[in-house]
Amino acid sequence: MKKLYFLLFFVSLLGVQAFAQTKTISLTETTPAPERANYQAAARFSPNKLRKIIYSTAVDPHWLKLSNRFWYQYETPNGKQWYIVEPAARSKKMLFDPAKMAAQITMIIRDPFDAQHLPIENLKFAKDEKSITFEVRSTTDEVKPDRKDKKAADSMQKKIYSFNYELASQKLTEIPNYQKPKAKPSWGSVAPDSSAIIFSRNYNLYWMDKENYKKAVKNEEDSTIVEHQLTKDGVKFYSYGSDGDGENNEENIKNNKKRRGAYVLWSPDSKYFVLDRTDSRQVKDLWVINSVSAGRPTLETYKYQMPGEKEAPIDEFVLFDFAKKTYKTINTTAFKDQSISAWGKESLNKDRDNEFRPSIWLGDNSKFYFARTSRDLKRIDICTIDINTSKVTTLIEERFNTYVEVQRPGLIDGGKEIIHWSERDGWGHFYLFDGNGKLKNQITSGSFHCEGIVNIDQKNRVLYFTANGREAKEDPYYLHLYRINFDGTGMKLLNSGDFDHQVNMNDENKFLVDNFSRVNTVPKSVLLDNEGNKVMDLETADLSLLMATGYKFPEPFKVKADDGVTDLYGVMYKPFNFDPNKKYPIIEYVYPGPQTEAVNKSFGRAMDRVDRLAQLGYIVITVGNRGGNPARSKWYHTYGYGNLRDYGLADKKAAIEQLADKYSFIDANRVGITGHSGGGFMSTAAMLVYPDFFKVAVSAAGNHDNSIYNRWWSEKHHGVKEIVSAKGDTTFKYSIDKNPDLAKNLKGHLLLMHGDIDNNVHPANSIRVANALIRAGKRFDFMIVPGQRHGFGDMTEYMFWRLADYFNNYLLNDFSQSVNVNITEMDREVERKQ
Repeated sequence: MKKLYFLLFFVSLLGVQAFAQTKTISLTETTPAPERANYQAAARFSPNKLRKIIYSTAVDPHWLKLSNRFWYQYETPNGKQWYIVEPAARSKKMLFDPAKMAAQITMIIRDPFDAQHLPIENLKFAKDEKSITFEVRSTTDEVKPDRKDKKAADSMQKKIYSFNYELASQKLTEIPNYQKPKAKPSWGSVAPDSSAIIFSRNYNLYWMDKENYKKAVKNEEDSTIVEHQLTKDGVKFYSYGSDGDGENNEENIKNNKKRRGAYVLWSPDSKYFVLDRTDSRQVKDLWVINSVSAGRPTLETYKYQMPGEKEAPIDEFVLFDFAKKTYKTINTTAFKDQSISAWGKESLNKDRDNEFRPSIWLGDNSKFYFARTSRDLKRIDICTIDINTSKVTTLIEERFNTYVEVQRPGLIDGGKEIIHWSERDGWGHFYLFDGNGKLKNQITSGSFHCEGIVNIDQKNRVLYFTANGREAKEDPYYLHLYRINFDGTGMKLLNSGDFDHQVNMNDENKFLVDNFSRVNTVPKSVLLDNEGNKVMDLETADLSLLMATGYKFPEPFKVKADDGVTDLYGVMYKPFNFDPNKKYPIIEYVYPGPQTEAVNKSFGRAMDRVDRLAQLGYIVITVGNRGGNPARSKWYHTYGYGNLRDYGLADKKAAIEQLADKYSFIDANRVGITGHSGGGFMSTAAMLVYPDFFKVAVSAAGNHDNSIYNRWWSEKHHGVKEIVSAKGDTTFKYSIDKNPDLAKNLKGHLLLMHGDIDNNVHPANSIRVANALIRAGKRFDFMIVPGQRHGFGDMTEYMFWRLADYFNNYLLNDFSQSVNVNITEMDREVERKQ
């Protein structure tokens, strides 16, 4: 009987197997293969690999002091080259023959070099500009000069050789007994005449003279250094200089007695300096804990005012008469909880290689200029302070019903006239005022946005500035350089071409280097004169190795905002093996602004969040939104004022809908969204406001609850109401919608990521969303990034692959990699050492 049952079971089992085999064959014939993410393609475009196939994309000129010449370094797949350019002669030459230089260096150092592998560092021109110096690191070990314990593990270094090369004779000589000088200490503020250096220690100000500073540069622990104390009443959070921001409890104790930066601005004659001292003692504390610190977890305590809180920092200027070693606090109060900021004088391009250049205030020996801003940011005053009388003079007042922004003014003839940037007519433009603040005329006007002052030719009364949105039929974000007379006449475009332009002009306003590209063009660099005439071509980036990988440029596009009127500009990224007959899920990489929009305008090497993500098998887009960028009208920029959670979402949704209507390869039923910081906040908000449209989100470091984000950003862009009582008391009222309020709406898949020591957007922002989602009974995913700030540091690559997995799981239904504990794409990048 038992044998019969066994026989029947065996026959039955064979029948099931046969049926299953038949069924499998049938399904295979009618069902397409399951969709798989292309991990291999994405891995080919990691940041580490891109560094090896994308070289120089722009010319970075080092302008010389004695002429209009400049030098630059440019790298291609054939190695680095160094060039000297003489604009007046239309001449571009190599500074030296790389092959001959490599041979000479090899003979001296006894390490092998060739023309393609010249590790030249710290190249600088001599004062007479007839020779250059540079350094080369050898393979020979030597003891570090400042090491007392010669046997310590870190006491050795690779020997550095220094060379002098005469340009005319092409003679190379070694600089004997060379010891590499240390970089300028971060704590030292050097006077313009180099007579004194200001720094802070234990929250007070100190100074030392030039000779002792030289000792400190060589060895900070030199016991013979003489320093002098200037103040004695500094305390933590009401200090003269650094409070130790960014230090944990252990570091703070250790560093309190060390020198720290003081961030002072000097008068041009070195007789005075001013310091912006802030009293933050009443501002409430905030904390982050680093659980992966060596030893015990460490606590970082810092002051952080949140929107609507009454405990505000108090700013004050402290003016020091350095000759007398006296100081006084200047009363600048005009608004409740105001902020003040002194402007520094613009630095010269020809001084860029001088790391010891001083910080000088904007003004002259008797006064300096500063901005005074109300807490609601609807009022800003441009003022001066007379250092002899302490008198504060208001020159220009800016008032607006949303918020006001200003830039450093341009001074004509020491301040007899002022070029002032303002959005008072709804667009960013320049205005000419006399030295007393009386408007003389508007310099620029029209429906375009002026970005910033590049140079001022006082003799010929010409302003050089950048602007965007003026050229018809161009993406309005493309930046150009213009010149215009102070009286508003003679405006001229200097670098034409339908590209995004970045310029670098010499201090004499004679010549400029123009670097330009779009996201879909090869970057180029040219030299122009101040009339916009091309002097010569400089470089075209060599992208041959990138193109050999199969790389294809992304595609710019234009759609309408949700209002059906406003133009929005974006970029579409496709898989490089794109098949127009397929249906692809779409992922939107977002940043809502209002500081900027995460939409590339020129070619760049930052491809992680767009190009590389697309290679997994997605259409990836970035697109602007109303309220997202200041580089358009004031109306556009402030569109989100009063609605800081939802203002950009409708436009992001409308863009995808229009693209899906236009292109059959976009699957509008599989929509993902991701972003970092403001983009992390926005991607989660999209899932909660449009839960039936956005299906998957990965939100990194998002400010999901702007009531606990910093006061300055949140109150500025959302708005805060200033209330003055009948008694004259001033208070501030703030209210804002938050992502946790909508947790009950979640339908799709949401992954939150946040660094656990993020002291910009506190991790509480994501934790509060998690709390609300749990209480609403929602499934979601949450990743804490250990020991990381607002950016994810050396865990960025890991977090990219976890982001990729999440979209692959829920947009492609591909869980094939979920069975692997290791991220194999990262494993392949790891150098294996014995």
